[in-house]
Amino acid sequence: MRFISEIDSPADLRQLHVEDLQEVADEIRAFIIETCSRIGGHTGASLGAVELAVAMHYVFDTPRDRLVWDVGHQAYAHKILTGRRDQLHTIKQPGGLSGFLRREESEFDTFGAGHASTSLSAALGMAIARDLKNEDFHVCALIGDSSLAGGMAMEAVNQAGHLKSRLIVLLNDNEMSIAPAVGALSRYLNRIKEAQSYQHLKEEIGDALESVPGIGGSLRRAAKSFKDAIAAAVLPGALVNELGFKYIGYVDGHNVPMLVAALEAAKKVDDGPVIVHALTTKGKGFPNPEKNYYAYHATGPFDPKTGLPFKSSKVSPPTYTKVFGQTMCELMQSDAGIVALTAAMPDGTGIDQVLERFPDRAFDVGIAEQHAVTFSAGMACEGLKPVAAIYSTFLQRGFDQVIHDVCLQDLNVTFAMDRAGIVGADGPTHHGLLDIAYLRGYPNIVLMAPKDEAEMRDMLLTAIEYPGPAALRYPRGNGLGVDISGSPQKIEIGKAEVLTEGEDAAIVAYGSMVQPSMEAAEELLQKGVKTTVVNARFAKPLDEALLVKLASTHSVIVTAEEAYLAGGFGSALMELLEEKNLLDNVKLIRMGVPDEIVTHGDPKELLAGYGLDSAGISAAILDGLEAASGKMEQNKRLRVVR
Repeated sequence: MRFISEIDSPADLRQLHVEDLQEVADEIRAFIIETCSRIGGHTGASLGAVELAVAMHYVFDTPRDRLVWDVGHQAYAHKILTGRRDQLHTIKQPGGLSGFLRREESEFDTFGAGHASTSLSAALGMAIARDLKNEDFHVCALIGDSSLAGGMAMEAVNQAGHLKSRLIVLLNDNEMSIAPAVGALSRYLNRIKEAQSYQHLKEEIGDALESVPGIGGSLRRAAKSFKDAIAAAVLPGALVNELGFKYIGYVDGHNVPMLVAALEAAKKVDDGPVIVHALTTKGKGFPNPEKNYYAYHATGPFDPKTGLPFKSSKVSPPTYTKVFGQTMCELMQSDAGIVALTAAMPDGTGIDQVLERFPDRAFDVGIAEQHAVTFSAGMACEGLKPVAAIYSTFLQRGFDQVIHDVCLQDLNVTFAMDRAGIVGADGPTHHGLLDIAYLRGYPNIVLMAPKDEAEMRDMLLTAIEYPGPAALRYPRGNGLGVDISGSPQKIEIGKAEVLTEGEDAAIVAYGSMVQPSMEAAEELLQKGVKTTVVNARFAKPLDEALLVKLASTHSVIVTAEEAYLAGGFGSALMELLEEKNLLDNVKLIRMGVPDEIVTHGDPKELLAGYGLDSAGISAAILDGLEAASGKMEQNKRLRVVR
């Protein structure tokens, strides 16, 4: 590759001529395809933003000028241009590059990202800090059309227009997020495209470039004229007249010289924020059809010639996500009151199956988790039974709405939290490790987690039929392969399940930790240790009678959960035993994730590192028994002395 092998920083890129930049972009795109074909990654989004990254780093003096990326799905070209080219093959791998933006990874990553709709607020904060400190640099925020529809982004737009600070927003309009874009804003952007022909704008920018050698004053005049000449036809009063933004666009997001011209024009706007509207194609250059919304968002290894994934000969059980979607369809077939919601993740949550079968009773609200929660609450007020399928990490964004709009009103809303626990390659922003802690303190809510995919079916029915708020968490990936042919059955609220009985120690496992706990019990039995294993099922309410009995009959109890220890299931049991004055009677060992940021990597390796596998659990039992035995011996000696 003629250019990118010599580009180790954006400063190297800026030594090139504008006419060379399209070839740079082509080389980067080929490099991404070749790399992702071997290791997988966020292929589609990154391919769609290659030219945007090249143009931004060419126009702006990074890292002095601040580039703020939204989400980070599209940042592979950015990483290549900022000194991480030779590390790209490690992306999302253990010990390798993050799949998103991380401030500690590079000075060019000005703001960490993993969730959507954050870039405008962060960029505006940087712009205001610049102004208050009397500094002089540009701030440019990149945001996608679907992320722009997020409530947080619109709040930032409102504030930016009010403050009139210098801020450049590059709108990456590819008409989709992970799924096809939905909502009024998406339709609005489409009206913009219909109001002005692409060719006409191309000619206008070309004329501006021809009028002055290089990039000069005419571009500034062109930028100002866009407001007067285009605003009425293109943006009917919205961003330009009402929200205080100037508008440049739309431009071809895969034409680097055109992007450079538009961004240079935006730099000349010194009396408020400006939006550069770029049209792109997600998956641009991918050897398979570019508008396969789901398959090429995040890929595994694939054939770089065909774009088709490599098929494994291994037959695996269906994923929890797929089983959830199938179960929803079964339940909705027999109960017309059940409705389904997702926040821009229909495929990732299994709601795609429901949207296909029941299009009038399933809703993709876009990147709007807060709205999804309160929208569900409104439907519940009218007697419907909404099921909001939202990743554990994304439900955090609806924290207040779950409290204020659902729990305080004791409404029948079910939260189906996919990707609970350690998710692997996506890392810290996507691990679902907080939901037990942030939901357990809510009034009126029931929390549950299944030991396998069959029990998940039962819990989904149980949650829907429960008259108040309920949440169930389940992990990413394949189920255990248990029989799911039977009809779902309701489970008694707050009732745990004893799987094995033994007098030496007890393991109380929650959700995904039941299977390794059963394996640990088998390993311990080989060593002569008889262990009771309990499938807790519920983190709220607890099966108090059973747990108190365990504390009265066992010297050691181990709790196991795939979540942070602080405020988690183990904490709930500890609180119970303290209330019952039983903590002195039993050695309680809480196993979970300690108070630290969990990196990206293979989930099995990460879990093993925290002792959350059969070997770790059995070792904890043996250590606990030894400690309990030592304490008993010490107490015996004290009694003799007395």
